[in-house]
Amino acid sequence: MPRLITICGATATGKSGVALALAGRLQSSILSADSRQVYREFDIGTAKPTAVDRTCVPHHLIDICDPTETLTLAEYQQQAQKLISDVDFPLSPPLLLVGGTGLYIKSIVRGLKIPRVAPMPELRSQLAELGQSQCYAMLQQVDRSAAEKIHLNDPVRTLRALEVFYVTGRPISEQQGENPPNYPILQIGLDCDIEVLVDRIKQRTEQMLERGWLAEVEYLCKKYGCDLPLLNTLGYQEMKQYLAGEIKLEEAKELTILHTRQFAKRQRTWFRAYPEIEWFDVSAPDLLERVWQRVQEFVNEDFGARK
Repeated sequence: MPRLITICGATATGKSGVALALAGRLQSSILSADSRQVYREFDIGTAKPTAVDRTCVPHHLIDICDPTETLTLAEYQQQAQKLISDVDFPLSPPLLLVGGTGLYIKSIVRGLKIPRVAPMPELRSQLAELGQSQCYAMLQQVDRSAAEKIHLNDPVRTLRALEVFYVTGRPISEQQGENPPNYPILQIGLDCDIEVLVDRIKQRTEQMLERGWLAEVEYLCKKYGCDLPLLNTLGYQEMKQYLAGEIKLEEAKELTILHTRQFAKRQRTWFRAYPEIEWFDVSAPDLLERVWQRVQEFVNEDFGARK
């Protein structure tokens, strides 16, 4: 039976650093739960583990698709579950699932049932031309349960629900649910006061720029074109605006910090909704030892239960 430890929390809370230290002590591997780190060449702006880090500790689910591709949640879940099931348990130590993409983590720890329907651009385009109001009315007719959970001004989820219905002939609400795994899971959350988090976001933004973030964005714009969807994501969009001469560098940094703070707030709200997560303050000087003590307890509890 596998064992899993998740390290989650808002951006800039130091998840990667804690995970690297734990993986080193456990002689384990890290499974990334970051929706942008799956894409090749998007490195600095996604705070992707360095080549040195990945040499010291095996990392998985990083650089698994090209920036022009789209990795669905179902595809991520399938790959992660296979990696977990392939490990030689109980001889191997627990794997570490690390990241801030809440839906990625939830898909594993809650065993989300996800309709295996690939995105259908042509169908979505045809539906989108009808307008959100009409699409939502259509959804209310074919899947009232889904419509009750989707806001009438949410075109992304509305189109997805209609897409699944027209491809499979069954409402998306009938194909969703949870099938939690039967192996032990320890969920660790990292957090801190908002003032401390903002300082950490500022520091990380400066560090990214020092590492050559602007050169990375410029290269990606030239190779893939400025309209690449990934270049409109957090941080990359702001730096792209600076390179295009639309804003000053200082404004690009300020906007990146602001938008990252807003994103972190949403992440904190998401993760706080799950009572099974055990929280640790990243400001504590003995953070790593506290987390390590809890990990040891988890490993020993699990080992005792197997005897």
